[in-house]
Amino acid sequence: MPVTKTAKRALRTSLNKQKVNTALISKLEIALRVAKKSKNEKNIKTAMSLADRASKKKIIHSNKAARIKSSLSKLLPIKNKKTSKLAKGRPVRPTGGSSSGRKK
Repeated sequence: MPVTKTAKRALRTSLNKQKVNTALISKLEIALRVAKKSKNEKNIKTAMSLADRASKKKIIHSNKAARIKSSLSKLLPIKNKKTSKLAKGRPVRPTGGSSSGRKK
């Protein structure tokens, strides 16, 4: 147990922060379960928002938030099912001419 006045104050603040962080983590986990189960756009966006918020407050690592958002974005329904030919293959580069900007 802390003895000094400042150590007691530090213990109080760390316990309060722990409560807030635990609440945010549990909200995020619940939102993830709901989003993965329902695959509803509203639930997915809510879970993404909570992941961003937890990352911003340094409760979870930013890379973990990115992984969460990536897995959730795969669950979103694709609105435009037509894909262009450029999206399927490599991008088309211009041929001929001096479009590269180099002097010969």
